Amino acid sequence: MSIQEIIQSGANVSITVGANDLVQFANHLIRSTKEELESSIAAKQNESYLTPDEVAGIFHVDRSTLWRWAKTGYLIPAEVGGRRFYKKSEIDAILNK
Repeated sequence: MSIQEIIQSGANVSITVGANDLVQFANHLIRSTKEELESSIAAKQNESYLTPDEVAGIFHVDRSTLWRWAKTGYLIPAEVGGRRFYKKSEIDAILNK
């Protein structure tokens, strides 16, 4: 049984770990962390942004509603050079609720 399997089982046990097992577990952690980071970076690179007018049109609301949503934390825009943009992924998440 590997260290990962013991951890996933949730068993409360004491174990003696050999150096080889420890190296394997460390490599597993590094590999899984690397994969998570790569997928996160890829998702951010593919992110598209929408203007307030586009978002207001999608939700069929006024821009003042977007302002109110930002104040309540419901939908927070990113600001670049004094302009507001909304992440398409956040819009999709709200629409799919």
